[in-house]
Amino acid sequence: MPFLLRGARVLESLSSRTGHLLAWFTWAMVLLQSCVVVLRHLFDSGSIALQESVIYLHGAAFMLGLAYALQTDAHVRVDVFYRRMQPLGRAWVNALGTLMFLLPVCAFILAGSWQFAMNSWSVYEGSANAGGLPGVFFLKSLIPLAAVTLALAGVAQFIRALLELMEIPAPATRASAKPQLLKQAEEVEA
Repeated sequence: MPFLLRGARVLESLSSRTGHLLAWFTWAMVLLQSCVVVLRHLFDSGSIALQESVIYLHGAAFMLGLAYALQTDAHVRVDVFYRRMQPLGRAWVNALGTLMFLLPVCAFILAGSWQFAMNSWSVYEGSANAGGLPGVFFLKSLIPLAAVTLALAGVAQFIRALLELMEIPAPATRASAKPQLLKQAEEVEA
């Protein structure tokens, strides 16, 4: 089981690092949008490339932030019953939800967007606007990349849920804060 825990940690580390990088994209978006506003209102000028760069950064932050939102449990969840469940029930919901819903949706998005992105790459699609950014194919590549990163975060969530479901029942007391199997796997790794 230590290899499962190690695998989950690697996938979660990838999502976490991506999320922290995307936080800087948000700051860059704010600064660029401020420049667009200042150019427009103070200097009666504008830049389509600056406006499109804000759109590109927003797309990257949104699409690549999906995995980070799943990992940190910041996604929208209709949890009428989930919040009242015990940890074992939550683990079942997370495991089954990942297998039955999340991973198939990621596969559908990947399959549906792959040719869309490849067509854009085949012609090195650029902006339709004069003075716009030339790399629209990079922006379109974010769709299948988002499906892959979200699926990897889902696999990490599934591994965590699986480890919790495989927990060896503790003695009559519930004093232990960590599930026994997770504790054993972390001790083996340390």
